[in-house]
Amino acid sequence: MSVVPGVRAHLRRRLLVSYRLEPETARALVPAPLRPQLVNGQALAGFCVLGLDGIRPRWAPAGAGLRSENAAHRIAVEWDDDGVVRNGVYILERHSSAWHPVLFGGRLFPGVHRRARFTTDERGDRYAMTMDAEDEYLAADVEVGGDWASSFFASVEEASAFYRAGRIGWSLGHDGVTLEAVALAAEEWAVEGAWIRGVRSSFFDSLPHGAAELDHVVVMRDLEITMEAPVTGAAAGARAAV
Repeated sequence: MSVVPGVRAHLRRRLLVSYRLEPETARALVPAPLRPQLVNGQALAGFCVLGLDGIRPRWAPAGAGLRSENAAHRIAVEWDDDGVVRNGVYILERHSSAWHPVLFGGRLFPGVHRRARFTTDERGDRYAMTMDAEDEYLAADVEVGGDWASSFFASVEEASAFYRAGRIGWSLGHDGVTLEAVALAAEEWAVEGAWIRGVRSSFFDSLPHGAAELDHVVVMRDLEITMEAPVTGAAAGARAAV
């Protein structure tokens, strides 16, 4: 597996929309040696929408860099690493509004991306956005605040700890079979609960009836992040097998 140089960016906003997913459905979507991580007997899947600016190589100064909107469909997973169970996510696909991750993703930028059109409307604590790709559509309208409700986590703090622990994202490389990993790290980590005004996802809506149920959404904003290839152990470079 080639090592992709790390990049830094300013995370303006990240929406994490999560669904309860039937374990058997999740197993059909996750390639070995990864397996779905179950929480209270259910797999956790969803999509995130990130607004980034100042995207630059790790050595470049802050204030420089590129800007993009990005989305990723993901499933929480686990794998064995020298006898230790590790946690992360398997990314089914990534989309971006910008050409640089589409052209150079998996080479100069972490992760293979596809091109998509995004619309955003951000007003204070309310975030509404859509993504429209050739064969994929999603929309989210959420507002930070409100009472916390989730069948996975008893509190926002518990959800925050779970998402921070799963910072390694696996996805298929350009050859379509090799698993590659990217780790997202932030010196500061802040997660806020939000209530859902409306969510649509052509991916999750297309699954069999009852296989995916919307559970909760959290928001991260105004953070400096780093994305780089981690030291991942036995699964790095594995040939994916469903």
